[in-house]
Amino acid sequence: MTLPSKARGALRAATAAHHDRVDAVFSHADLTDREGYGRFLQAQAGAYLPVEAALEHAGAARLVPDWAARRRAESLRSDLAALELAVPHETSALTFDGAAAVLGGVYVLEGSRLGGALLARGVPAHFPRGFLAPGDSAGWRSLLGILEHTLTSAGDIASAIESASRVFLLFESSGRRYLRTDLR
Repeated sequence: MTLPSKARGALRAATAAHHDRVDAVFSHADLTDREGYGRFLQAQAGAYLPVEAALEHAGAARLVPDWAARRRAESLRSDLAALELAVPHETSALTFDGAAAVLGGVYVLEGSRLGGALLARGVPAHFPRGFLAPGDSAGWRSLLGILEHTLTSAGDIASAIESASRVFLLFESSGRRYLRTDLR
């Protein structure tokens, strides 16, 4: 029996409302329609690209040994190019200060990979799906181990939660911009 993770549980509980709002915004995308799928990818890019770049700049590779294999920015750019769509200009000046903040950001991106694998099932086979390609479950378990090993104090967990919350808000904002939702 595996015991629940303290850091993961805290992150999950504290960001649940953010996660729900992001899911609600992105649920408006029609992934079976070329235009809808393209807007979905642009919405993802508007948040994902600046977050991954900021995590890279903050030294995610020092904390997550397989960081290079987890990166998906090039797959996202490639999918957009295959659809002949522009890559959104990165407008976020997001920064991650400290290991806990970096891990909060990585937690959200890796969670989005899990969700993306589920979404990929509804995307037509002739659409580019590199960005939505699933990772392996060992990668997620490895990240959970890193969270538990690194986020050991209440301050660390609070920093990770704050960081994850900022990332979720960026995804929500980008989704609203590109998916033109009327959610408030």
